[in-house]
Amino acid sequence: MSKKGLSELSNEELLKNEKTLKTITSMLAGAIFLLFVVNIFLAFKKGFSALSAVPIALLPIVIINFNSLKEMKKEIKARGL
Repeated sequence: MSKKGLSELSNEELLKNEKTLKTITSMLAGAIFLLFVVNIFLAFKKGFSALSAVPIALLPIVIINFNSLKEMKKEIKARGL
């Protein structure tokens, strides 16, 4: 299954994808923030571990999602939705 470009999506698909991506990105950002806080707490209690790198490793996914969301908003604005 090939990925459609934003300009090829219908208005309903575009709005649905924007809502889904916004929800997923905010949940992922919240989870990463929570992991970061827990890792800081555990670093003071027990020292650093290999799992301390997980929030930092997941950060690029959030950045990519924010960029995709920005592109979707530009397309929605261009269509006048």
